[in-house]
Amino acid sequence: MLRSALLAIVLTLAAGPAHADRLLIERAQASESANLPARGQTMAQIEARYGAPSRKLAPAGGQSAAWPVIHRWEYPTFTVYFERDRVVDAVLNKAAPNEIGPAPANRG
Repeated sequence: MLRSALLAIVLTLAAGPAHADRLLIERAQASESANLPARGQTMAQIEARYGAPSRKLAPAGGQSAAWPVIHRWEYPTFTVYFERDRVVDAVLNKAAPNEIGPAPANRG
């Protein structure tokens, strides 16, 4: 009885990372085919193409030239990061609450 309980625990723990790896791989594949903003586009171009974001977060950084001002705009399915007014990255939002990555835009 104890042996089967230990086996069940080991199998459960082993399944967790495999599930997380699958989610991450699926999200990486989805981001390749997603229509995300391209690096170098301006804020005006992004807003013209995708509309107003669900949320614009307060800018961060700007203390020195080495730390430029970074803006983050959240859309329902992706988040855009700007350095000053240019896109530096765009990422898909989380596929599941336990996934590591940006928080979903629909949180309160």
